[in-house]
Amino acid sequence: MDAVLFDMDGVIVDSEEFWHEIEDEIIFADVVAGTPPARDEITGMNYREIYDYLAAEYEVTVEKDEFIAIYQDAAEEIYTENVSVMPQFDALLDTLRDRGVTIAIVSSSPQSWIAMVRERFGLDPLDLVLSAEDIDGPGKPEPAVYEAAAEKLGLDPEDCVVVEDSTNGTQSAHRAGTYVVGYRTETNAETDLSAADTVVEGPTELRKELLAQTESAR
Repeated sequence: MDAVLFDMDGVIVDSEEFWHEIEDEIIFADVVAGTPPARDEITGMNYREIYDYLAAEYEVTVEKDEFIAIYQDAAEEIYTENVSVMPQFDALLDTLRDRGVTIAIVSSSPQSWIAMVRERFGLDPLDLVLSAEDIDGPGKPEPAVYEAAAEKLGLDPEDCVVVEDSTNGTQSAHRAGTYVVGYRTETNAETDLSAADTVVEGPTELRKELLAQTESAR
């Protein structure tokens, strides 16, 4: 494999647990009338598309601008104060760089949120940082964002390893034709990652899998 494409939320940083609190306390409680959706229905999606999905499938009680503001107001605190980076992630990036592996972040979060994480945890240099908002096409679970990432890197999707933690994310990467590693933690212990080619638990297993997949790049 020539490249490793990391999802950000729930993989690089443990932000999903904080977004779940927002969703439980505000989105599902005050925005969606009646029975709320299962969390995995929206996890991994771009927050603007989450509104469109909820408005189509459920009864929502706020306009889209208000919904977007809820996420935007929460993002800076979550990414600059609350989240932690994956243990030994910097060492993993260094090893991949030493092997000549292309490294990218491919996320449903907007560039401004990704930038907070990059700056706070010193993730640069990266070969590509792509947000679902950067492409002219639907976000996860559709394959467009991963297809666009491979194209921008000048690679075939089958030469890319993707690390994802959500149902929507693994489905997106699978549909794009990449090799998908499902990343399992306590936060997503019950999440359906069946679209992944393999599932690893925690950073130690992830490192072992990624080094095995990129061995030929040495």
